Amino acid sequence: MLDLARELEGVKSVAIAGHVRPDGDAIGSCLGLYHYLKKNYPKIEAAVYLEKIPRSYHIISGVDEVRHEIPQDKDCDLFFCLDCADEFRLGAAGEFRKCAKRTVCIDHHISNDGFGDVDYIVPDASSTSELVVGILDEEKIPFEAAEALYMGIVHDTGVFRHSCTKPETMEMAARLMRRGIDGSKIINATYYDKSYYQRVIHGKALMESSLLDSGRVIFSFVRQEEMEFFEVESSDLDGIVETLVGTYGVEVAIFLYEIESDVYKVSMRSKSTVDVSRVAKSFGGGGHVRAAGCTMKGTAQETLGLLLPHIERQLEGKDSD
Repeated sequence: MLDLARELEGVKSVAIAGHVRPDGDAIGSCLGLYHYLKKNYPKIEAAVYLEKIPRSYHIISGVDEVRHEIPQDKDCDLFFCLDCADEFRLGAAGEFRKCAKRTVCIDHHISNDGFGDVDYIVPDASSTSELVVGILDEEKIPFEAAEALYMGIVHDTGVFRHSCTKPETMEMAARLMRRGIDGSKIINATYYDKSYYQRVIHGKALMESSLLDSGRVIFSFVRQEEMEFFEVESSDLDGIVETLVGTYGVEVAIFLYEIESDVYKVSMRSKSTVDVSRVAKSFGGGGHVRAAGCTMKGTAQETLGLLLPHIERQLEGKDSD
């Protein structure tokens, strides 16, 4: 267990950052730690650095305080790197890794080999937000931090449905609910509520999906031009791959969306037998056993053609390497 109070001894400035294209857990863990430091360590100058925050998360306090640009004078005593499997996924915030006096990495990705001066990596944890809750003094968690951390746990567990949800996860969520937060409001506003055009693009991806390998694999993709036509961003595609993997008889879901011409962001989910993190790692990505991703060049069909053999070998009980 990380001793947060010890890590903060003598510290005057803190930078906090998560991975590029931040999701609920990255945003929740970063803002949760930020609010805790603001409340309990007011003499420490703390700041959060993340890329653009998707609009669905804007109900969380502190989003308007997140910084999107790395300052010229970026020296800091302590850098917290949260929910990031490797330093390259930090994007521009990786500059703090070079200039900070000390870096603390808190993460739950199985592909994280450790790149901080202090590493607190627990692959069995449901989320980085769960790990952050565990290092805080429960009685000192402010309402704003509780909301952010609860959201982080909710998103990485699929509202407590994924296999990563363990008794400890529910206990951490309970700690946060005792701070007086409205859990249902957070879940509905950040996880379930979608705009009309989000619903349309989700429907299109589902309608045009394909079943492969005797129905054990489902595949779909969205082109950049389609995203532009429906005026949606990458964050608006959240949830598609989870819906796909929920199809009866499916073991693995593959969803791609184009980020530039013939370059696709790959998201994979599995139910019980396929370790998609091993597949993603083969193509420079990573993640978790049941949820992983990578970025690949080529057409959608070419990308599928590269991924499918790795998945099929695992489905047949063979090694994916």
